[in-house]
Amino acid sequence: MQLCGVCSEQIPKYRCPTCRIRYCSLGCFKKHKSEDSCQQVKEPAPPVTTPLPDACQSSADQPWTVDDLLDEDSESDRVPLQKLRQLGESEALMSVLQNPHLRELLMTVDSAEDKAKAMKKAMQEPLFVEFADQCLKIIEPKEEGNEEAY
Repeated sequence: MQLCGVCSEQIPKYRCPTCRIRYCSLGCFKKHKSEDSCQQVKEPAPPVTTPLPDACQSSADQPWTVDDLLDEDSESDRVPLQKLRQLGESEALMSVLQNPHLRELLMTVDSAEDKAKAMKKAMQEPLFVEFADQCLKIIEPKEEGNEEAY
């Protein structure tokens, strides 16, 4: 598990846009910026961004990288790029995403302070469950002979 590159005490949630060091709080960011150690990364890795429909993007959005979201413990949760492309090409998934109520639910979960609580609430909505099922059918398709339903 990674620790903050400034205080080495907390799990980092953020990354410096200049030097890419990971930090846990505004206090650590300010301390980091006050030091002379912050240097531009010479060869920045291109960020892996998720394309969002135009209606979901705002000019204030910054692209995120997979490394910003995953630590070593959650590496097994990474979805292969091929499966992500299949999600983007799925007509069934696009059909479900046309529903404005579902889009509102997704934005609510995304912007919630307590994402786990918001996700638990969203999972009570049949429309959200239908969306999750469509995603799982693509990411983890059922094997033949497996009677378990999503």
